[in-house]
Amino acid sequence: MFRSACSLAAIAALLAGCAVLPPEEPEAPPALARFSLGSPGPELPLGWRSLKLSRFKKSTDYRLVDDAGRTVVHAHADSAASGLVHDIDVDPGAFPVLRWRWKVASLIPGADNTVGHAEDSPVRVILTFAGDKARWDFPDRLFATQVRMLSGHELPYATLIYIWENRAAKETIIANAHTSRVKMIVVRSGKEGVGRWCEETRNLHDDYLRAFGEEPPRVTSVGIMT
Repeated sequence: MFRSACSLAAIAALLAGCAVLPPEEPEAPPALARFSLGSPGPELPLGWRSLKLSRFKKSTDYRLVDDAGRTVVHAHADSAASGLVHDIDVDPGAFPVLRWRWKVASLIPGADNTVGHAEDSPVRVILTFAGDKARWDFPDRLFATQVRMLSGHELPYATLIYIWENRAAKETIIANAHTSRVKMIVVRSGKEGVGRWCEETRNLHDDYLRAFGEEPPRVTSVGIMT
């Protein structure tokens, strides 16, 4: 969906305060570069990279800015389609807690994630997962081919997206109109909270299980997008 000037400031922290492993578990806590540790400007913390979703659209402008003495990432999109991605390898069974803060300047008029052609959100937090793509049915394989042709990127085994919706009720799970491998969960809905920082805490393990009906595989990346 095209939009003229939708901006947001998001994410102060990701995967903070993850569950503590029992002593016998060797896996280390996940490492994710925090925007709050950077300095205002176009340079992003090490580990974050741009991911363009369409060859035919320009990239969203992401940069670090000062917000009341704290460094955050600000995104401005004008008919653009790209996100920021941080590769990571996490077992959501061992580290199920996901925390972040986000702020949106306004909602997107006409956006409706239950309708394919109107799917849009002023802010998204995106998790991708590893898995056996041989389990996909034909429509998912076909969609993956279309994604590869449009963006040059491979469709992950599964993608879970936390969104700020215009109307759908909180905790609603919305399936992507084109594939069963992408599910959205409504974390915020409507104008409540617009213009101020809102802190969120999610149980990634439980959310994935509820959305996809199976135990979650390993997380391969964390991303944000407007």
